[in-house]
Amino acid sequence: MIYPNGNHALKDINLEFGTGMFGLLGPNGAGKSSLMRIIVTLMKPSSGVVLVDGKDIQHFRKELRSILGYLPQDFRFFTSLKTWEFLDYSGSLAGKRNRKERISEVDRLLDQVGLLEVHDRQDNRLSGGRKRRLGIVQAPIGISKIIIVYEPTTGLDPTVWFRFTMILS
Repeated sequence: MIYPNGNHALKDINLEFGTGMFGLLGPNGAGKSSLMRIIVTLMKPSSGVVLVDGKDIQHFRKELRSILGYLPQDFRFFTSLKTWEFLDYSGSLAGKRNRKERISEVDRLLDQVGLLEVHDRQDNRLSGGRKRRLGIVQAPIGISKIIIVYEPTTGLDPTVWFRFTMILS
């Protein structure tokens, strides 16, 4: 990856992941964020080929976005939506077309991370920890086969992170 200012990141990278959960560690400025954004098709690589689930991200962006879930470091949401509305909207964007199934999934996920009691609260009225939990459950709301999370435990009680890992299994 070459940035407009000429800085190089992710030079000569070759990674292959199997099934399971993996971490990505490296010093600040090494390109971890860039790599994650490239994998989830939010950023185009300057060169090279990136395959996700065996498909080139340059040619199969739309298809790959339907199987990818992503929780960025700085999670933002629509402040005017209620918690359940945001997740319902996220599910529809991820390709979950059946509204009844989507709402059922929303309720199940909200319950699993302890947000069911605030399902009618506007997102901007949630505490910091609850906002982070909302971000966590939006990542797998669709048909996600691959979920990329950036510093997912920041601001979370360890029991919430444990519940999230149970959702994924």
